[in-house]
Amino acid sequence: MTLTGKPGFSDRVYPPTKLAAIVETLVAEGVPVREALSDVGVTPDELHSPETLVSLRQLLIACRNALRLSRDPSLALRIGLSIHVSAYGMYGYAILCGADFRKTMSFCVRYHVLAAPLVALSFTERDGDAIWTIEPIFHRLVDEPLYRFIVEMQMGVHLSLHRDVMGVSFAPRETSVTYSQSDEAKQTEALTGCRGRFAQAANQFIFDAKWLDETAMLGNRTTYAVVLSLCDELLADLALRAGAAGKIRASLLEDIARRPTLAGAAKQLGTTARTLRRQLALQGTSFRALVDELRAQVAVKYLRETVMTNEDIAAALGFSDAANFRHAFRRWTGSSPSAFKSRMRPYLWRPTAASPPPGAAHAGRRSTL
Repeated sequence: MTLTGKPGFSDRVYPPTKLAAIVETLVAEGVPVREALSDVGVTPDELHSPETLVSLRQLLIACRNALRLSRDPSLALRIGLSIHVSAYGMYGYAILCGADFRKTMSFCVRYHVLAAPLVALSFTERDGDAIWTIEPIFHRLVDEPLYRFIVEMQMGVHLSLHRDVMGVSFAPRETSVTYSQSDEAKQTEALTGCRGRFAQAANQFIFDAKWLDETAMLGNRTTYAVVLSLCDELLADLALRAGAAGKIRASLLEDIARRPTLAGAAKQLGTTARTLRRQLALQGTSFRALVDELRAQVAVKYLRETVMTNEDIAAALGFSDAANFRHAFRRWTGSSPSAFKSRMRPYLWRPTAASPPPGAAHAGRRSTL
């Protein structure tokens, strides 16, 4: 079996691009840098070091700090707008060098993991519209306010990067989000230059597909090919840094209900249980912790995206009954499944018999964490 390593939420494998943008925007508001970095595990001196690597969990904590410390309702959008293509290293350089905007969109989806993704992305064209669909990652830290924060920050990132490569005159036609309208809606529309639609089936950034036919003024096919190969090396390095834990995550996700034992996972990887246990310990984790992490992630996904009952979810995750699942979910999140689902309901689309799931009508290229 060939397994591809995949970073976990706590793996420090990403450059601190987004973290720096969050902190710098807060500092510009007058927030002390150490408060902005509270509980993140990164010092102010490390924030801009090329040696610093951060995890998705650290980014989520920084976002929660921003929610707590700022009174600006448009903060998340402004953070996203402050992130430019030059902040993304080789990934950003490849975006800038793309000579065909449609191929650039495909590249962004395929290599999105290099950008420390807090969202899953998909892109498609339909009826003259170019559509980005945005879904925040599934993690127990992502509650209602943080869900909204992540969506708005990503909307800002999209707008900033499109202007960087397509020109400052670029403007989306509209944005749509799953949550209800807020008091700052007009301010958000002023910053994005387009209307915003609320309580929709999916979070989407929509622009006229004619923009994709424009000439990429900074595109260079030769340079793009070189940088693309460097991005492939970065992807391989990311998988390498994910190590044994990443390979086990990939294996577990193939069928979390009938997951292998530690001994079975070791056999798949061509090693012994003792050696695998030691490798995981060096990465600061264990086989049991990885199983719990992925079960929690999948449970949150089911509760957010489906109408599955606790019994259904318990069976899908390999629990003997719903009671054991509820007990485990409370241990993972500090909340019962029903309470978690109830809290998320105002922010999330809920399927009905007459409506398709988000993105079903916009099937296209997709990047998932």
